Amino acid sequence: FPIIMLTAKNEDSDKITGLTLGADDYICKPFNPLELTARVKTQLRRYTRYNKADNENNNTFAPTTEHNIRGLNISKSSHRVFLNNKELALTPLEFDILCLLAQNPGKVFSTDEIFKNVWNETVYEANNTVMVHIRRLREKIEKNPSEPKYVHTKWGVGYYFKGEEQPTV
Repeated sequence: FPIIMLTAKNEDSDKITGLTLGADDYICKPFNPLELTARVKTQLRRYTRYNKADNENNNTFAPTTEHNIRGLNISKSSHRVFLNNKELALTPLEFDILCLLAQNPGKVFSTDEIFKNVWNETVYEANNTVMVHIRRLREKIEKNPSEPKYVHTKWGVGYYFKGEEQPTV
């Protein structure tokens, strides 16, 4: 689910820290209640648009699979991910990171490259936004996140999706 931070801390460093730690939005006090309502509705609309299940709320995998890797089924067309035929609730950013890595098995992406590809923005200062999202993604798709089966770390370089090939930089 989306995370909106509502706080009295309004320094730029506080906002950057909150967003870096995984918040989807950051609102400072005092705030306009109408703005808060609009931001909540926007986050919920995005979440439901990218995470909606089919009309009957059926959790069996649809035949639109674009990637099927060792029990992990990813469909870009339906924006759904299944692990061993059980649907996972990924945020839009987690889904985009997973797709980027899965479409390029074995290719190592730096955190800056992931940020540029997923957020479509340039990184101006070092942050751990990508690392936090990777950690949350692993918690959802890995049986044991500390010994990942799918999303791996190439220490000092970045992250890669383990396909049939060895990682390449």
